[in-house]
Amino acid sequence: MASVKIPSPLRAYTDNQAMIEVSGSTIGAALDDLTTQYPALRQHLYEGAQLRNFVNVFLDDEDVRFLDGLDTEIENSANLRIIPSIAGGVR
Repeated sequence: MASVKIPSPLRAYTDNQAMIEVSGSTIGAALDDLTTQYPALRQHLYEGAQLRNFVNVFLDDEDVRFLDGLDTEIENSANLRIIPSIAGGVR
């Protein structure tokens, strides 16, 4: 099964799990499985059927937006990371 690393701010929605095993042959299917396992997480990742603009998903070191997005095919041994963008600070 593929695994998804969950960032600290979202672990409250995954019973404080840092790594979740998911099934699916694409990024989208894997994230669907993740949000089926942890339904409260969905609203933090998606806006309707699309990933929120500030949610970045990486397959190993590649941003999936520069691959085939949610249609990117993955292996059973894939390592996915969810990385929320952080904004703010002082200019």
